[in-house]
Amino acid sequence: MAPKSDHKRHSAKHKIDRRLGVNLWGRAKSPLNNRDSAPGQHGQRRKKPTDFGIQLMAKQKLKGYYGNIGEKQFKRYYAEAVRLRGDTGQNLIGILETRMDAVLYRSKIAPTVFAARQLINHGHVMLNGKRCNISSVILKPGDTLQLKEKSKTIPAVLEGVASTERDVPEYIEADHDKMTVSFVRIPSLDEVPYPVQMEPNLVVEYYSR
Repeated sequence: MAPKSDHKRHSAKHKIDRRLGVNLWGRAKSPLNNRDSAPGQHGQRRKKPTDFGIQLMAKQKLKGYYGNIGEKQFKRYYAEAVRLRGDTGQNLIGILETRMDAVLYRSKIAPTVFAARQLINHGHVMLNGKRCNISSVILKPGDTLQLKEKSKTIPAVLEGVASTERDVPEYIEADHDKMTVSFVRIPSLDEVPYPVQMEPNLVVEYYSR
């Protein structure tokens, strides 16, 4: 029987999938994989969404993908993306991909972003050789993560490493024997392996209203 925390994590993921109507992480066990009709009674047709509705959905998808980030924190990321030079949408993706939990998830040392957050919050991960239990810490290129010795056999870690559902992207280097991760560089949008289409430009439109 799976531990309670695992069950909680999976049900949280599936709840987000159902609410947004997409298999957000491309996971084989998503409840949406075997649904033919739209969510709701008899899969009735929904009204055509408004521009605002489309922008809101793009924002919810992006927030949900990174572990259901709270609105206050997400708005801070957006403000930082506006402040930086270049394309705001690209900047926003760059910021989200540098979160410590996102980097750990991308490295496949955790099977889900929720599992990555839990490993960090419970003190299993070292950042540049020092214990860090804040999953939202923003990494810089060259930063390294390492799992503590006693944490290397945690079931969630073994599940992540064994998963064939996704590959480690080029902007991250992972050594699964040593359980170390190096954040190489901030990626551009087209490098990020999203299983569903993300539209940061619509998120920018949402906040620019």
